[in-house]
Amino acid sequence: MRTVRAGVIATFTATALLLTGCSAGGGEETDDSILIWTVEDVAERVQAQQAILDAYSEEAGVEIELVALAEDQLATVLASAAASNELPDAIAAVSLNGLNQLETDGVLDASAADDIVGELGADTFSPRALELTQNADGAQLGVPSDGWAQLLYYRTDLFEQAGLEAPTTYETIAEAATTLQSPAVAGIVAATAPADSFTAQTFEHFALANDCQLVDDSGEVTLESPECVEAIDFYTKLIRDGSVEGNQDADTTRATYFSGGAGMIVWSSFLLDELAGLRNDALPTCPECTDPAYLAQNTGIVSAIEGPSGSEPASFGEIVSWAVLSGASSETQGLIEYVMGDGYLDWLALAPEGKMPTRLGTADNPSEFTDGWKELEAGVDTKALLSSIYGEEVLQTVVDAPSTFSRWGLPQGQGALAGAVGGQFVMPSVLSETINGGVSAEDGARQAAEQANAIKGDLGL
Repeated sequence: MRTVRAGVIATFTATALLLTGCSAGGGEETDDSILIWTVEDVAERVQAQQAILDAYSEEAGVEIELVALAEDQLATVLASAAASNELPDAIAAVSLNGLNQLETDGVLDASAADDIVGELGADTFSPRALELTQNADGAQLGVPSDGWAQLLYYRTDLFEQAGLEAPTTYETIAEAATTLQSPAVAGIVAATAPADSFTAQTFEHFALANDCQLVDDSGEVTLESPECVEAIDFYTKLIRDGSVEGNQDADTTRATYFSGGAGMIVWSSFLLDELAGLRNDALPTCPECTDPAYLAQNTGIVSAIEGPSGSEPASFGEIVSWAVLSGASSETQGLIEYVMGDGYLDWLALAPEGKMPTRLGTADNPSEFTDGWKELEAGVDTKALLSSIYGEEVLQTVVDAPSTFSRWGLPQGQGALAGAVGGQFVMPSVLSETINGGVSAEDGARQAAEQANAIKGDLGL
């Protein structure tokens, strides 16, 4: 869902990067200088990151260069830099799939990540964030810096009027969707576009809740499991019986919910500032929204949900990390420890609605960063404290979300397969057929499994 945020992109081509003359270890730069790449490339965020690095530079007396690039350029630029021995010392905000790819490419210094987490205190991090950033052997691949959550937002005023329970399970979600469904209001809006990663993320959110997994512990594809058939059937019926017709994506679902045309929406935590009317190009337009805070004040949030076959509530989320590369300057560890310590709240403030803390606090103050996050200003065109908009219960739900994050393939050491299945839109295309084409959930699950197995074969896994 990071891609739905528009902004000024500060991209650098491979040629421009190679002209910097810097390299990670063994190159022309001295050991007291650091080259950092970041995929947090929106202009104002680049400036804010530069300020954090400048503060450390002055404190530690080390030269730091920051280079921003678009996330979808990372693989290409990295390959060019590696071929020319011009790798950075570390990369900021690397996604889970990206982190696993760096390990596959053999350019990670996992021991450095382990040292940093150990120095900061592993018990000060979200246990789930650490789990998701480890490989199958338990090695720490990166230092988890923050995360965004896939959330289910719902109209508390409409739920109260209809006497509905909070939508925390398959059963209560389906009941609310069909109860609220009318010509004027859809019960729920959620992604269905067949070639859209948003659809894949949204379905995975519901699939994880029902313990539908991409693979088992031995790496065998399990998309034909009863849990996955049940998840596909649930999602198909939810959209058919309680949503709008036609393909839905990030823009259409948001527009419908903001207009007052839906009782529920599945979207990332990046919706929080827009929901509060803090972004001019995505303002709530519901009939009651002459009060800009109305929709935010009448929206509840559910992070983890539970399906009938699920063992515990679960949710989809993204964790981004600091990745230290092989041959990095010896000064790199100190920089990352600073950003994850004294500079951490400034880091989270880059976009607090999409940067939940994965380091919860310190040994002396275990909730220092989760408490501090709640008091950060959010917004694009207008800034406001999150705590001035949302109640404590909503904010606590959001900040607790990383503890329930899960992802297909990662716990089983199959991150490469999960990335490829997502990149080839296997589930979005299958769901399009079950929702619009009348294909049964069983046949859809079989198609998904066949495609995943073919991808697995192509990858040589």
